[in-house]
Amino acid sequence: MTDLRNVFSFIPEVRKPDEKKLSFNTKLKWTSIVLVAFFVLANITLYGLDKNFLARFDFLSTVLAADFGSIISLGIGPIVMASIILQLLTGAGIVNIDTTTVEGKRFFQGVQKLMVFFFIVFEALVYVLMKGLSASPELGAMGPTILIVQLIMGGLLIFYMDELCQKWGFGSGVSLFIAAGVSRRIITASFQFINQQGRNCLLDFKNTACPGKVFVFIQSIINKAPIEATSALSAILITVLIFLLVVWAQSLKVEIPLSFGRIKGYAVKWPLSFFYASVIPVILTAALIANIQLFGGIIENAAMPCLTGEGVCDGMARFASHFTFLGHFVEGRAVSGLAFWMSSTRLVELIIRGGFMWKYLLQGLTHILFFVFFSTIFALFWVKTSGMDAKAQAHNIISSGLQLAGFRQDERVLESILDRYIIPLTVMGGAAIGLLASITNLLGALVSGTAILLVIMIMFQFYQNIVKDHAMDMNPAMRKFMSN
Repeated sequence: MTDLRNVFSFIPEVRKPDEKKLSFNTKLKWTSIVLVAFFVLANITLYGLDKNFLARFDFLSTVLAADFGSIISLGIGPIVMASIILQLLTGAGIVNIDTTTVEGKRFFQGVQKLMVFFFIVFEALVYVLMKGLSASPELGAMGPTILIVQLIMGGLLIFYMDELCQKWGFGSGVSLFIAAGVSRRIITASFQFINQQGRNCLLDFKNTACPGKVFVFIQSIINKAPIEATSALSAILITVLIFLLVVWAQSLKVEIPLSFGRIKGYAVKWPLSFFYASVIPVILTAALIANIQLFGGIIENAAMPCLTGEGVCDGMARFASHFTFLGHFVEGRAVSGLAFWMSSTRLVELIIRGGFMWKYLLQGLTHILFFVFFSTIFALFWVKTSGMDAKAQAHNIISSGLQLAGFRQDERVLESILDRYIIPLTVMGGAAIGLLASITNLLGALVSGTAILLVIMIMFQFYQNIVKDHAMDMNPAMRKFMSN
């Protein structure tokens, strides 16, 4: 353990601000810089890229905040995979790290960084060597190496942009990247007017098909195509319904009455949200499914010479052929294997178009069970390792000069009372958000239900952080008092 701490000292990190509390304008500036940088990197194509077989997994890039074929093809995949593995190892007791102490948290974060670096290199190697991203023959033998180096650079940039946003911005960079990517896709899915042939459908609206669902609905009404109109309208209405439902669910909370020990007669309420672990459980669960589907497709592509008898069945292909149980894919969609039963199919659209089969209903049930189970598990792990448990919350309340109304100012008493609320909220909230995400996936919308759920909750969380920081800046006396 001591040797690992020596290694941690050589890992570059984003310096924490000297100020105890950053101003609203400073956080806004750095968050904006990170957001702009993310969009710029998403538009930088990998140099020397010949074929991009990952493009067919475009629907997975939403959860991974990736843009396959660009320098950030890895997205947040390495970050969430490291978090998943480490939390599972910690929760199972295989790795014993006491995250209740400051030193333990630092060690946990250091180990997590090493694991992120490992997965950046590992995923870059897998993407290229498994032919997910193929190098141009013009680059010769150095082609794969050039692609791998670029992918590693992109993965490191995403990691340090996330760290920069956490320390200098309005919160998690991972959440920001997902929200930015999903928002762009929602706007594109709704109002895209440039079709795959590069033609502007607005110039010949009646005869040129538009990809945007709003335009598809209008065109279907004009051209009297009821199935297309119903399909487009259902996607729009489901998106609106999900939006309203999640906004309502976000308002559910338990409020703990607190009072200031130094100011008599002044009380506040400490809110505990029903979705106590926020969107993190869904991000980790969806990323786990995305990575299984992604690696399943890459492995199947690498094993194809051994499966079909076409091409050279070398050592790499034979090795990959042992892992085809992950799934068989057609145009990027899993049609069998583990990836199929973990994924979802838009049942409403199948019913409208007459393509419903009972196996899709069974797939929907397994998808719901998977989401609910892992969202609950990840919610518990996240609360215990991120300083959101009862002990940490009790310490924050006492250090802020607050105490539970009607009880003496004792951290242990406060912790026992908070424990009655936090654990049940964590379990119920994790299960509920997993259920909501999986059902919205099955209903179908402008983008995946998980993506919509994530962007709404992430934007709501960012809004709360921005309002809180702005209020602190507008009232310096309040900020000074709360920091004592």
